Amino acid sequence: MWLIDQLAEQHIREAQAKGELSNLPGEGAPLQLDDDSAVPPELRTAYRLLKNAGYLPPELEARKEALELHKLLQTLDAEEPSHAEITRRLILLESKLQQAGLSTEFLYSRYRADIAQRLKQGE
Repeated sequence: MWLIDQLAEQHIREAQAKGELSNLPGEGAPLQLDDDSAVPPELRTAYRLLKNAGYLPPELEARKEALELHKLLQTLDAEEPSHAEITRRLILLESKLQQAGLSTEFLYSRYRADIAQRLKQGE
């Protein structure tokens, strides 16, 4: 067991002994745990700490940014100068995600439909 796990267990036992964990919301209900089976066991605690602090691995941060850019593109007119810049940024993020071995299908399924729709509107 890692040192941080031992310290956490020690604090939990102390809080239980003091009764600080009694009558809390959700007491006795099963825990809703995230699936971290793809994370190596020795990194799970660190990843959980980073996640709880609001940090994401670079690949997931890029995915999040790509989704935000995709949503922004939906609100912009194709004639606006910023549209081309945002499109280039989205293509760059897609390349980075693919290089990291992540799927970019989450963009294509909606992005392709949006492009087709905009092309039809332009006809």
